[in-house]
Amino acid sequence: MSDIAHLGHVEILTDRFDDSLDFFTRVYGLKASLVEDGVAWLRAWDDYEFHTLKLTRSETTGVGHIGYRAASPEALARRVAAIEAAEYPTHGWTDGDAGHGRAFRFEDPFGHVFELYYDTRRVEPEADDRPALKNMASCFHAQGACPRRIDHVNLLADDVSEFRRFMDVAFGSRVTEMIRLDNGRIGGCWFTVNNKTYDLACTEEHGRGGGRLHHVTYATDQREDILRAADIFLENGVHIETGPHKHAIQGTFFLYVWEPAGNRVELANAGARLMLAPDHEPIVWTEAERKKGQAWGLKTIESFHTHGTPPVDET
Repeated sequence: MSDIAHLGHVEILTDRFDDSLDFFTRVYGLKASLVEDGVAWLRAWDDYEFHTLKLTRSETTGVGHIGYRAASPEALARRVAAIEAAEYPTHGWTDGDAGHGRAFRFEDPFGHVFELYYDTRRVEPEADDRPALKNMASCFHAQGACPRRIDHVNLLADDVSEFRRFMDVAFGSRVTEMIRLDNGRIGGCWFTVNNKTYDLACTEEHGRGGGRLHHVTYATDQREDILRAADIFLENGVHIETGPHKHAIQGTFFLYVWEPAGNRVELANAGARLMLAPDHEPIVWTEAERKKGQAWGLKTIESFHTHGTPPVDET
């Protein structure tokens, strides 16, 4: 648990870079730390790192990689040794990029690329972006939906049990909640490396794809921010997939939309729920319980089980 500090950033690929950048900045409300050569390093107003979302021009969509920050240089070395010993596919060390220093890249068994790093670049706001309160990363700008921080990413995998083993070995993650299907398979797992309820989720792939993204999520301060965001998305012609509503699992108030390239993006409000118990046992949901729908009865729509990026060729 102590080797990994937190989820650092997610790289999203887009084949409509200009439209996606406009969505994430003007409508969704992230700030651009740097934009150059078809790459944008973005962050929410209270993210302390230079970026938490890397938007990259591509011929496809989906997730480029997921970055986690280690707790120290020594912790980084320990995790790399554990990953190499486990014989997961590795890409080796990179020099990093605009947002952080050298990083070790590797893959899960399903083709998602991860990286671990420690040296990072912190936000250094310009004069017009300096907050009134010195304990905030930058000023509250009220642009678009304006989430406060990155929250989690949800990936798709053919075998969630195998992905669970990967998260244990690579990150020392613990499972806070999970779904066990009637056939004995695990339909979904929610993982944390700290006291948040979760920073990564993995759910079962139903679209016959590989290495796909389900969604990336940023957190708001309160539920009302999400209700306001729904109107902002409506006025800007953004596809609202489902919500606003409340999840049964994890209890988060949510809203899911598709950005212009088709990647699913969520806004969520987790409230004050934290995992403080050192002996917390995973909460297990049955298939019958999940078929009841979300917390207040909203049924999960079909596209939520089948849509992921990049899209799958149905032929």
